[in-house]
Amino acid sequence: MIVTEDVGVAQREAWANKVLPPVEQVRDGLWSIPVPMPDNPLRYVLVYALALDDGLALIDVGWDHEQSWQALVDGIASIGYHISEVRYAAITHLHPDHFGLAPRLRQVSGATLAMHVADATLLGYHGPEQTRDDISGWNVQLSELGAPAEVLDASRVDLVRFAEHESIDVVLGDGDSLDLPGWNLRAQWTPGHTPGHLCFVEEDRGLLFSGDHMLPRISPNISTIPGELDNPLHRYLLSLEATTTLGECEVLPAHEYRFRGIADRARQLMGHHEERLAEIVVAVQAEPESTAWDLSRTISWSRPFDQMSPRLLRLAVRETHAHLVVLAKREIATPSGGTPVRWSLRAQ
Repeated sequence: MIVTEDVGVAQREAWANKVLPPVEQVRDGLWSIPVPMPDNPLRYVLVYALALDDGLALIDVGWDHEQSWQALVDGIASIGYHISEVRYAAITHLHPDHFGLAPRLRQVSGATLAMHVADATLLGYHGPEQTRDDISGWNVQLSELGAPAEVLDASRVDLVRFAEHESIDVVLGDGDSLDLPGWNLRAQWTPGHTPGHLCFVEEDRGLLFSGDHMLPRISPNISTIPGELDNPLHRYLLSLEATTTLGECEVLPAHEYRFRGIADRARQLMGHHEERLAEIVVAVQAEPESTAWDLSRTISWSRPFDQMSPRLLRLAVRETHAHLVVLAKREIATPSGGTPVRWSLRAQ
């Protein structure tokens, strides 16, 4: 029996009631600060503030929006600090709800920014020509997946970038310690959701800052993105397996609410993806020569496929493709050549 224990009661109630949770003290010298994500179904990201001798360190920073910035500034003020006292920000991964405010934060406070090199390299300066190349590459992939023109036309790169000649200050690798006095934090590389996704383990306090790697209720999107991981779901499943070896601890995710039961939750997520793989096998068997888009229309989602926004449709078809890549690696399904790519089961 899989059991997780919700320990972020106020956070859980706020999530259920579709409101912003309060700023909350999690431990001595540790707070969670909800930072809203306007016009996004995830609603907010939980930024964690850690007290230092001379200020604060943050884990993630929030969405690049004036409302988000003000919530971060106000949240930090509510725990007795000023935004200019942020000395360090460890970023779990490159997505804009986690990294978005980092350039502005560094400009205001001079904070040191730290993240994994695999994600940091994707945040380099992009002028107009590079951005157009990105969009072109994403549209080529979506065409190969069988997505219709209206989904291609809406495709765009929405990552916040560094300004020219700027970059990350500290590159963190698997097992690296974070140089934060009073804290025993180490980085654990958990690729899958992004190539350089990091969790942060606090050994002495029994905490795991899980970013998007592990959430209490939602399964994070695992998609094939041009220029990123070739087989992201395979890497994610390996990352989940590694997570099961961590000792029991409280999980502090970037969304929803805090919980315990890390190994059970990891196995639950692995089971979810195995069930999805089996569902796609049945769909391919029923309709050989289907595209990833065709299959996305027939398998189950948390909301009706035809009610998804263009952005969610892109995530859905790329997630379906991530599962097809695993099925190809397992020699269960095989792709055709040409555009769009069509999938059938391998002859046994």
